[in-house]
Amino acid sequence: MFKISDEKINGFLFVIILPFLLFFMSYYGFETSYVVGIKAWEKAPDFMFSSVYAYRVIPNYLSVHVTDTVTFVVDNYLSFAKSFLLKQGSLFYHSTFLINVFFFILTSIVLNRILTLKPVELVANLKVRRMVHLIAVFFIVILQYVPTNCDCIAIFFYVWGMFFTLQYSRHRKPTDLIGLSIIIFISTFIRETACLNIAFFAAVFIDFENLKKRNFAFVKEIIFLVIAFILPYIGLRLIIQQHASFVEGIYLIKNFTSPYNLIGLLFGILSIYFSYSFSDEVGRAMIIKYLFFSAPYLIMITLVGLFWETRLFMPLILTGVVMASYQFKKHYI
Repeated sequence: MFKISDEKINGFLFVIILPFLLFFMSYYGFETSYVVGIKAWEKAPDFMFSSVYAYRVIPNYLSVHVTDTVTFVVDNYLSFAKSFLLKQGSLFYHSTFLINVFFFILTSIVLNRILTLKPVELVANLKVRRMVHLIAVFFIVILQYVPTNCDCIAIFFYVWGMFFTLQYSRHRKPTDLIGLSIIIFISTFIRETACLNIAFFAAVFIDFENLKKRNFAFVKEIIFLVIAFILPYIGLRLIIQQHASFVEGIYLIKNFTSPYNLIGLLFGILSIYFSYSFSDEVGRAMIIKYLFFSAPYLIMITLVGLFWETRLFMPLILTGVVMASYQFKKHYI
């Protein structure tokens, strides 16, 4: 009885408390060149409602309303602490932290659940599993040097989607597939990375050898997921047209000429290779398949993203951790 109680306490400490403390330190313990400007914003800036950011409806909605709520609470109930809070950053910055840390903790919980589903022999060891979980958490935290209002939310829904995919691979329950499609539908209102859940599903279920034999198993499921992504994606671009655009800019040349962007690219490559090197034969094949199906995303971040903002690689890094830790069947190669 005491042993079970100790395990629950330790789980709470390692899955919730320690990640929270790390996240808190990343927001209030030091400043990056990105954070300095954000700390001065009193409300959601206008650019969040223009260009490509306009399509990120859920994060923008949360930014506005959580900031309003925090401002109301501080002005009416915490006025004695207002001067102290403003020294640490604007109320908008504190609101961004609250939103991000909430979804970050949820991500930590779901990721821990994934690591216990069907772990490889090494990760089956509780101590090793906690270290793997902590490594994944460290990656998320360190990439918060570019804090945004959408990344942590998008990462949570992506990890949650991976959970439903793995559950579907084990039990083939239609409810898991429906759950995944709902996650993709909702997360498209957060960020375009929702499409990576389709890439993960394809990597798990599509067998290239079967395709050569004209065996198109799971194609219907993938089409179903693609529809769940396409409908809100197109709908948003039809509804939101004023002051909005598909991309913020084209950064292809800058990505391969700026030393900072080249360092960011190297970080992304080595981080994914880190998981690849720890994977068994099946896990390595899964990572390669996933990168193949993620090609559209990789091309887009090369064209319109900045490699120095390594947060763009975060879904790929977490996928590598999951691929290296999960015991896939050999017929998934």
